[in-house]
Amino acid sequence: MRYELSDYEWTVIKPMLPNMPRGVRRVNDRLVLNGIFWILRSGAPWRDLPEKYGPRTTCYNRFVRWRGAGVWDRIMDALAADRDATVQMIDASVVRVHQHGGCIADSNHQDMGLSRGGLTSKIHAVVDTNGPPVHLALTPGEAHDNRLCSVLLSALLPQTMLLADRGYDADWIRELARPQGAWANIPPKRNRQEPICFSRYLYRARNLIERFFNKIKQCRRVATRYDKLAANYPAFIKLASIRIWLRASESTP
Repeated sequence: MRYELSDYEWTVIKPMLPNMPRGVRRVNDRLVLNGIFWILRSGAPWRDLPEKYGPRTTCYNRFVRWRGAGVWDRIMDALAADRDATVQMIDASVVRVHQHGGCIADSNHQDMGLSRGGLTSKIHAVVDTNGPPVHLALTPGEAHDNRLCSVLLSALLPQTMLLADRGYDADWIRELARPQGAWANIPPKRNRQEPICFSRYLYRARNLIERFFNKIKQCRRVATRYDKLAANYPAFIKLASIRIWLRASESTP
């Protein structure tokens, strides 16, 4: 099936999953993961999960339990450990919150916010030289794109070139990169008074982060936020990112 893990992907991801048998027969982890990826790609509610993936409550509970145990974070970090940090790109993308996701009493504390598009959330991402993601975060939709720069760019490596669009043209962001030995290649705002060093030719590579957002939004569970909880929605973003890393490593000769 097109949404399911290939043999190669399963071989890579299997050692990173927790293995804690409880003395009762459990649904196969690969089957459960295939069910979770089906939900991710189709955008369907958990109650519509096909029976071939096992009980929907098992798939949902394992998704939530592994999220709470940091399994998705560890898999993402392990896959991104050998990234090419020659160039890093940062950007953000807004997603609309579905009416079912927004019907929660404390939506203000679930990274949802009112903007011109209605109730939205904003995905912040840093990708490496080839486009796969290395850092991800979520804020309410009305938050400025550079709100999380100090967190997402705290681990820039020396000699790294940082690419970002004009919205990130701020002296404090350039100063954030300089002590780490990195160089920020960001186009100047039209009202900038002091000249800066900027290469239009090198800036052309920034389209890779736009491609990343396009890829994860092919997953309907990411393209529209159906999840009420701010913990569950980023977990789906991480799963979409893990799939990108797995396919990138599979295609590497």
